Amino acid sequence: MSESLTSRVGRIVSGSLNALVGALEDAAPEVVLGQAIKEVDGAIDDVRAELGRELAKKHLASTRLMEVNRRHEELTDRIELALAENREDLAEAAASQQLDLEAQIPVVERHLAETGDRENELEGLISALQAKKRDMREEMRAFLESQEASREGDNAAAAPKAPGVGASNRAEKATSAFDEVLERNTGLSNQRQSLDNEKKLAELEDLAHQNRVKERIAQAKARRENS
Repeated sequence: MSESLTSRVGRIVSGSLNALVGALEDAAPEVVLGQAIKEVDGAIDDVRAELGRELAKKHLASTRLMEVNRRHEELTDRIELALAENREDLAEAAASQQLDLEAQIPVVERHLAETGDRENELEGLISALQAKKRDMREEMRAFLESQEASREGDNAAAAPKAPGVGASNRAEKATSAFDEVLERNTGLSNQRQSLDNEKKLAELEDLAHQNRVKERIAQAKARRENS
């Protein structure tokens, strides 16, 4: 049985960063980094594709629910008109259709709620994967910096550096090495810009979630006022 999307994301997000660093120590960083980032990016793409399908289902369910409610209201008017014209037979036919629609409404509403829950779940999976990706990048960057520090330590006696310069050089070289490795394996030309974009997207996702919460509370208040 193939691994489910949710299980796959759970496996990736719960994976140990220590194991990743250990793999970096035992193999070429370029290879490990490329595989790790590609797996996360692939999972994000798959979750987004699933999210697109759920949004399409949600749209169809919402459209169907509006159609059923509109038809139900029309039939109410027709029942009243038929009774006003002393056509009880027509009123009964309209009432029969209303009952059929009322039987459908709970099913459509349940399906709509399920797609909404799935939408929230998938959005959460994407956020978790993006957070995991940022953690991986920081761990890899720290690893490369430590590797650079080790090499500089071996050469310290032959070419001593001024105080404070070594750490700065290590961080700069590690950042440069990280960006070069990431570009070769993921096709990203500007790592810092990419990270900045991800932060903005994460902030946008948080704002969208907050808006959904406000809408939900507003709906609940409206129901209380109308009850």
